[in-house]
Amino acid sequence: MRKILFGLLTIGLVIPLQSQITKTEELSEVVVHATNYKYLNSLDTEEEASISVELLRRKVAAFDVKGSDFYQDDYEVYNVDFFIPEGKILAAYDKDGKIIRTVEKFKNINLPLAVKEAILDRFPEWTITKDVYLVRYHEGKDVNKRYKLKLENGDKVLRVKVDEMGGFL
Repeated sequence: MRKILFGLLTIGLVIPLQSQITKTEELSEVVVHATNYKYLNSLDTEEEASISVELLRRKVAAFDVKGSDFYQDDYEVYNVDFFIPEGKILAAYDKDGKIIRTVEKFKNINLPLAVKEAILDRFPEWTITKDVYLVRYHEGKDVNKRYKLKLENGDKVLRVKVDEMGGFL
């Protein structure tokens, strides 16, 4: 019995030692192209509206038009819709897969601190019940970010438009 246990113990130690030998293989070179970095950089802010907005924007930037089923060399512009429950993005890509322009709309997201402070200063007794975040990106132009807010104070309702810095429009 003792010899059997010793034999099993020896086999149990020797087999794992044999499996630790690894082969080294050289992998092929991979080239990564950041095609839509300008889109992400132009929309980058210190505080983001929400995680889902950022994730959808990254999906838009990483989308491969050339690898899609509908790609053909005949067209100059491809319009692609991206949806999540909080909002949507309509993105226009050129035939090389570069983002030309986007129109974004998100509902009930986290507002930037500048917008919250501007509302609190101008309308101290009011509460924000609904908000819509609108973004227009066009390559080579400034990004237009606006917030449409619905404010309530008892039975009074007020609708306000604010830019990203808290300026009223």
